Amino acid sequence: MRKLQLLKRCYIHAPLYLFVFLILGTQAYTQDIIKTVAPQGWVIQTQHSTYRLILTADKRVRPVYYGTKIAESDLKKEDFWFNNVQKPSNWVRNIDEIPVRGDFPFKEPVLEAMFANGVRDLDMVYVSDEIDVENGVSTLKIVLRDKFYPVEVTSNYKVFDDLDIIEKWITIKNTSKNKKDNVRLENVLSGSIVLPHDDYILTQLSGHEMNEFQEEQVPLSTGVKVIESKAFKSNFHAPWFLIKTDQTTKETGSAWFGSVHYSGNWVFRFDKKFNSTLQIVGGINFWDTDWMLMPGETFISPKISFGYSPYGTDQATINQHRYVRTYVLPEKHRHELRPVLYNGWENSYYDINEKQQIELANVASEIGVELFVVDDGWFKNRTASDSGLGNYEIDKNKFPNGLKPVIDHVHKLGMKFGLWVEPESVSDNADVFVKNPHYTFQFREREKGRYRKLLNIANEDVYEHLLNSLSKLLSENAIDFIKWDQNSYLSEPGWLNAPTGLEREARIRHTQNVYRLVETLRSRFPEVIFETCASGGGRVDLGMLSRMDQAWVSDNTDPLDRLFIQHGYAQMLPANTMVSWVTSMTRHQPVSLDFRFDVSSGGVLGIGANIAKWSEGDKTIAIKKIEIYKRIRPVVQYGDYYALTAVKENSKISYQYVNQNQKSAVVFFFDTSHFLPNNRERKSELKVRLKGLEAGQRYTIKNLDDNTVVGEFDGRYLMNIGLKFPAKNNPFSSWVYILEVVR
Repeated sequence: MRKLQLLKRCYIHAPLYLFVFLILGTQAYTQDIIKTVAPQGWVIQTQHSTYRLILTADKRVRPVYYGTKIAESDLKKEDFWFNNVQKPSNWVRNIDEIPVRGDFPFKEPVLEAMFANGVRDLDMVYVSDEIDVENGVSTLKIVLRDKFYPVEVTSNYKVFDDLDIIEKWITIKNTSKNKKDNVRLENVLSGSIVLPHDDYILTQLSGHEMNEFQEEQVPLSTGVKVIESKAFKSNFHAPWFLIKTDQTTKETGSAWFGSVHYSGNWVFRFDKKFNSTLQIVGGINFWDTDWMLMPGETFISPKISFGYSPYGTDQATINQHRYVRTYVLPEKHRHELRPVLYNGWENSYYDINEKQQIELANVASEIGVELFVVDDGWFKNRTASDSGLGNYEIDKNKFPNGLKPVIDHVHKLGMKFGLWVEPESVSDNADVFVKNPHYTFQFREREKGRYRKLLNIANEDVYEHLLNSLSKLLSENAIDFIKWDQNSYLSEPGWLNAPTGLEREARIRHTQNVYRLVETLRSRFPEVIFETCASGGGRVDLGMLSRMDQAWVSDNTDPLDRLFIQHGYAQMLPANTMVSWVTSMTRHQPVSLDFRFDVSSGGVLGIGANIAKWSEGDKTIAIKKIEIYKRIRPVVQYGDYYALTAVKENSKISYQYVNQNQKSAVVFFFDTSHFLPNNRERKSELKVRLKGLEAGQRYTIKNLDDNTVVGEFDGRYLMNIGLKFPAKNNPFSSWVYILEVVR
């Protein structure tokens, strides 16, 4: 049967294969990776993009095009190439696929190394290549080797054809058999792309603690623009970018986007040449770092993903979201709806006990919560922020019978049980620090930093301590969810008692062992859901989100601020990773509980308020809003996201999620005119054009707050004419509409 199917497939596609062979002189071919002979090189074709690599006569691999898809019949032409391969003397334009330190320094290097004899440049030439297919995803591997020294580099490309995304990473191997031939890696990034001549605008997400993910757009002038992290956390900049031309809109034109899959120090460099081509590189930030590669050893960079959209920035966001949901998030819980959670931090802070938590669990269950989380304060000596951190022994004064009575009660109520931990930090009085002061990052004879210290997990003893402590905690308690916090910046990166030569590798080895720790715990306890947190959104990246299921976005839960924070976050990551709590925090003006719930319902809904003090009216609102959220949750968490209004320019904010089959959609409306007085639209005339619907299909629209029918409209009408923005006389009003296909 399989042979018959194969013969049938070959018969059907034979004309196409013959055409490709005749036009390109093909030696190797998959659906999305083609190896060509005339000219020599490779073509990566996705649904809407082409990435063209050329192998030059002197065995250099050079990128010549990345952008909108080029027809296979035109791939031999050089008209669309923007990186010259025929004139080696044209040094400004000749950027290799893996740019190295060596030759003229008119490019941003991906690889910089120093050899044992003091030579500090590289001269890489092509050796071989290989195309693999696994689970329908193609990977190209191109092997390069230095012409004189024992370094071999493999440039990897994993192609997600349906989403127009290419993952890149490089592998560096010291091929020498001489024990003295060490290679010092001084810079290893994950990849480089070169874009055509144009006027480019960079979108980045920046801010600080309590104000993360603020969208900024910057025109790129000639020179190098750098976005980076140096302190182990990303509250100040997110490891993501979007590049568009000055002609690109939300629906039309070219947009490129990328993410570094790394949770330590990372960097992006955007080098706009005098001829307006743009080189982008990214990966680990080797600031104050290097790596000694011994003979026979290999160093693998983290991944960097690049994507392209010919249909504007909306499609770039949609493709990034689908990529994260489908390919990046841990497979175990990848397709599961995220539960509505309650976290008792705002209720109790460090003053918690068994009776109190059981009473909170009763209220949480009553309003419809599905996951009950005990936050900080459950372990011994934890009475304030400067004490007890790093202990994993349950405080018998607060929980005389351990956590089991609370866990059993939570499970009996039909909820999952979660627990907050901060494994990577210790207080001065923590048992582990008192006994092992060398476990933390520090320099000798230097003043120590704040009372909270960062454990050096590059140290294998520290790794084993944490693995054993956390495994014991999880094996002795029926925990369903871990909120993994990290509130320390790295300010004294010294490694006491480090093995010789490894001191400056501490930052990278620490991050690698954090990953290893999470991966080992997940393998031992596969049912546990993990959430990443770091002083708010300090560890929101695809390195951590390939190992954890969702992310805490910001410690700022004021709903007005959250509208802006979540708007920026949504440019980069999907709603099923974006945890958003309903709390009582008010930084600006008081807003209603309804408004707070509607803001938080745009992601993974959580409640962090002191529900023990809620009135019966508050509980009634919560029950209703949680029921609404559960109804719209599949569309919100797994639908395509569209920002319908410009958040910073309008006091009336609206965004939409659309099911991928276009059968249902959810639209959120927020009137913040009392907060943002520069409202330019008259309420009676503002209409919001929806997106992503099926033209010709009719939709019924309901206001979920009162379950009234707003109307029935054709998708074409809604996308071209739009819906009238709702109006109330109340300050800070909000509405949630659901659209469903008329059956």
